[in-house]
Amino acid sequence: MTNNQSHATLSNVHKQRSNRLALSLWITLAFVIFEVISGTLANSLALLTDAAHNLTDVLTLALSWVAIRLALKPADSNHTYGFHRAGILIALLNASSLIVVSGFVGFEAYRRFREPLEVQSTLMSIASGIAFGVNLLTALLIRHDSHTDLNLRSAYLHLMGDVFSTLGAFIAGLAIAFTGFNWLDPLVSLLIVGLILWNALKIILETIQILLESAPRDVNVTQLVEDLRQVPGVIDVHDIHVWSITSEMRSLSAHIVTEDICLSEGALIQERISELLRQNYAISHATLQLECKECQPALLYCDLNLSNSSH
Repeated sequence: MTNNQSHATLSNVHKQRSNRLALSLWITLAFVIFEVISGTLANSLALLTDAAHNLTDVLTLALSWVAIRLALKPADSNHTYGFHRAGILIALLNASSLIVVSGFVGFEAYRRFREPLEVQSTLMSIASGIAFGVNLLTALLIRHDSHTDLNLRSAYLHLMGDVFSTLGAFIAGLAIAFTGFNWLDPLVSLLIVGLILWNALKIILETIQILLESAPRDVNVTQLVEDLRQVPGVIDVHDIHVWSITSEMRSLSAHIVTEDICLSEGALIQERISELLRQNYAISHATLQLECKECQPALLYCDLNLSNSSH
């Protein structure tokens, strides 16, 4: 597949993701209004918690949609990688907003443990049951490709958090109806908060790893170097860098030491290496510098501080 074909395919994928996100956004926004009204009438913190979470989902979906639209813009002289990192920044923002919302909900749950309020359990159960169905529908709309795109995954986890929280609110409503234990409402809210925080922290850690340009977790760089050294014509490898532009776009740069060969032979070695990286490590963008004499110092992982001090 040529680079132009690859970019065209990626563009079509982004457009499909954009359409699914837009549909999920409008469905979620309509439901937030319904849940706020229901939660207020039922005096249910669990429902209002879910409404607040759904409101952040509206923002999440909107920002994720913007990130995908930005990713469609071509690279230019100021943004030579394009705008693909916008999705990573928005995933970080989305996950951070969840932590803030969780703090407010946790504080309100604490207050209701101390002073429980009467909950309209019937209305709470009906509203949360409908919410469960709506949240599941919107989550399924963007589930496709969420395992490879961190931006989509942050939106998907937001929505799946809603699926479980509304299920919890539904169960709490039934339990309150049979037992009269109104403290079950804030208890469910705290369980929802725990679920939200767990998912948010995982996304934050992954986005930080990408922004720090760490090697992808599933790439064993030591093994990768050994594989490169086994490529016919390669004598050694040094000054290697492996990083992620996004969760599904990986890059590599390296110095490849060869014999003193002609340009056409070097191009053949580059082709072999590129194919190895695509097939075994899902690295589609590789910058390879072929040389017949190792630069000094020949470090496997380049010391940028040392390089800068020489200028």
